[in-house]
Amino acid sequence: MATLPNPLPSLATSGLRLPPGSLVDTTLDGTWHEPLLWCADEAATHGAWRALRTAGRTVGLLPVLIDGGRRDQWPAQWDLTPDSTSYPGDHDAEEVLAEYWNGNAPEEIDPAESDWPGLAPVPSAEGQDAPDDLAAAIAEECVGPEGWFPGSRMALVPARRSADIPAAIGWSGPLNFEEDTARLCAVLRSWEDRFGIRVVMLGFDTLTLSVSRPPTTLAEARAVAAEHYAFCPDNIDQSPPHDLDVYAEKQVLGQEIWSFWWD
Repeated sequence: MATLPNPLPSLATSGLRLPPGSLVDTTLDGTWHEPLLWCADEAATHGAWRALRTAGRTVGLLPVLIDGGRRDQWPAQWDLTPDSTSYPGDHDAEEVLAEYWNGNAPEEIDPAESDWPGLAPVPSAEGQDAPDDLAAAIAEECVGPEGWFPGSRMALVPARRSADIPAAIGWSGPLNFEEDTARLCAVLRSWEDRFGIRVVMLGFDTLTLSVSRPPTTLAEARAVAAEHYAFCPDNIDQSPPHDLDVYAEKQVLGQEIWSFWWD
């Protein structure tokens, strides 16, 4: 497993100018041997994402918004499980998705067509924004008094790439579906390469991505929707009208934000 030195223990002497915040080392099994993330104590302000992205990358830290949700739960209360998390690079995205698909294929699919359809191709059309620029723009829409998530807080995570952020903190949001979040992060890496995703926000059991190169045809969207179903069946099974084609058209086609929730 390839890892980088964790810069969080020396954050106070790193020279980074941060708002008041705390290092989080609380896990389901007790105190972890090193901090897993830094999280601000107050709601994020406009410009915070871009500023922390610029500053954090110099020391190996990546930004992510943290959503406390209706229960006001922050990472120290998230039952983080770093001890159960492997390394994303040790897993193959297509193998992971095929395994998920074969175990959860939608009931409405014709049995003759129920085999894993394979990875969706890279969309034919280029995206309008660079991945990091789009992530920053979407983060801006989330924060502030009028934002989509006005109470969300900024966090910094020691990770090589945005797709690795959930695994880097031992996030257990999908625990009822997958105990090793690194397997999901292997898929996020593939989406990062094909669709220009960035992890913008994490909640207790929610994940929000920016997508700089989304599908632009219905055929492309249907192929991606199959991956979404394999990755997070609850997005379709627990969200009316429970139809993969409708999901492809409404939630995937041309959409620059992908959101996931695990029961």
